[in-house]
Amino acid sequence: MRNYLQFYIDGKWVEPADNVPLDVIDPADERVAGRIHLGGQADLDRAAAAARRAFGSFSRTSRAERIDLLQSVAAAYERRLGEIADAIREEMGAPAWLAQSAQARSGLGHLQIAANVLKTYPFEESRGRTRLAKEPIGVCGFITPWNWPMNQITCKVAPALAVGCTMVLKPSEIAPFSAYLFSEIMHEAGVPAGVYNMINGDGPGLGAALSAHPEIDMISFTGSTRAGIEVARNAAATVKRVHQELGGKSPNIVLENADFAKAIPGGVRAVMRNSGQSCNAPTRMLVPRARLDEVEQLARHAAAEVTVGDPAGNAQIGPVISETQWNKIQDLIRSGVDEGAALIAGGPGRPEGLARGYYVRPTVFSRVEPGMRIAREEIFGPVLSIMAYDTLDQAIDIANDTPYGLAAYVQGTDAAQVEAVAARLRAGQIELNYAGLDPMAPFGGYKQSGNGREWGDHAFGEFLETKAIMGLMAA
Repeated sequence: MRNYLQFYIDGKWVEPADNVPLDVIDPADERVAGRIHLGGQADLDRAAAAARRAFGSFSRTSRAERIDLLQSVAAAYERRLGEIADAIREEMGAPAWLAQSAQARSGLGHLQIAANVLKTYPFEESRGRTRLAKEPIGVCGFITPWNWPMNQITCKVAPALAVGCTMVLKPSEIAPFSAYLFSEIMHEAGVPAGVYNMINGDGPGLGAALSAHPEIDMISFTGSTRAGIEVARNAAATVKRVHQELGGKSPNIVLENADFAKAIPGGVRAVMRNSGQSCNAPTRMLVPRARLDEVEQLARHAAAEVTVGDPAGNAQIGPVISETQWNKIQDLIRSGVDEGAALIAGGPGRPEGLARGYYVRPTVFSRVEPGMRIAREEIFGPVLSIMAYDTLDQAIDIANDTPYGLAAYVQGTDAAQVEAVAARLRAGQIELNYAGLDPMAPFGGYKQSGNGREWGDHAFGEFLETKAIMGLMAA
């Protein structure tokens, strides 16, 4: 059992101010996998003060010094990839293959990309006698989720380090193991004391306090839209910058000319990956009404091929994160049945042979109407809703009829038509024909999916202030 009972503050592992323990549950078998302590205001004050002290010197480091630092962090991270993958498998139930190939490795990718971007990033621009200088915003507070723990930590920490910010991280308290390993990596890599600090706590307690803290100049949050609203409300009194990556209910428009034999199974697999716990999953599949029977047959077969089981084995998907999340998903599956959607795969309850653990049956609904809960609410589980359209204009209207706007997908063989549809979709990322993510493409959403962008060079701007220096004298 893992016992991670200290916090990382000012370059040292320290005891929490209060002894408030929390058990961490392994979602695969519901056993206690470890224990952490929850921090409070005194711990936060200590961490924020350390970050503030460190900012004065770290913000003035050279580009070359920060490149060297990021490369050291990346090298230390790469040496411990296996440990990180094991921690992610245990804390949030990701299958071992996914934890190794995607979950853990995504963190390494963000660190390496930030180091490369930093080599040429333009921090200054001259306009006649005026110079525009981009400077680090200050002390950053990070609140990160459990579904892609290392991806979300590093896509905030890496660009913040790159531009010269200092930070306080509050990782998810229900999936905290990998964050502890990451903090050890930061120490091993020689990150200066106070530049990076990590404390544990829950959202209503520590998360709210971090958002409101007067020593925090910027708060970056990834999580649900509901929680994001609270973060913004708590941050308002100190007029700090608020950066958020929130929920999604992403449409997947399958055009009449698409290769259905690839597009439909590909859409099912994209939803089921990571047990459906990805904010950009294409959970609403829009298909031509005339081909609905064909779509249902393909989707039913694809869902039946998705294996569910112990993350330590070879299953394609493991459990969802917690009992709370399992119950929420079950409620929404039942609502789909009650509201009259056609259940063509899966359904309520655990998969056969899995009596313990938070496992969900890979579920596909068809003939879903836009007003149904399963078409409106973010389920965050392995549940796909298939919706029929009669015209392309109707498909685009349905796709955009959501409070979210994180991602959208288009499948088709006519390049001009696919791009024309993409241009009409209100979302931050549009993926054509399951192209896959581009780590240099900005990631973030329209509407209630958040504000600001992460990943690649666009992430740097979120952590910078712009200073205009006017009246420069000739050399």
